[in-house]
Amino acid sequence: MFENFKAFLVEELGRIDPDSITMESSLSGDLGINSLELADMIYNCESNYNVTIDDDSLKNFKTVGDVVRFLESATK
Repeated sequence: MFENFKAFLVEELGRIDPDSITMESSLSGDLGINSLELADMIYNCESNYNVTIDDDSLKNFKTVGDVVRFLESATK
């Protein structure tokens, strides 16, 4: 799931070097994702992974790993 989500981020944002993305990468700090980009990312995640991301889950998305773990649990 990590490699899949990493490719998704690179495609979505276009400006991120895939080698710089780790499970510990901070969405805002390390990857520079702003609130508008986060909203777009969440919308596209819901469509691409066929999941629903509620506000409580969204609040916990600080790192790439947080999103990956959510997607892994939501798509089982």
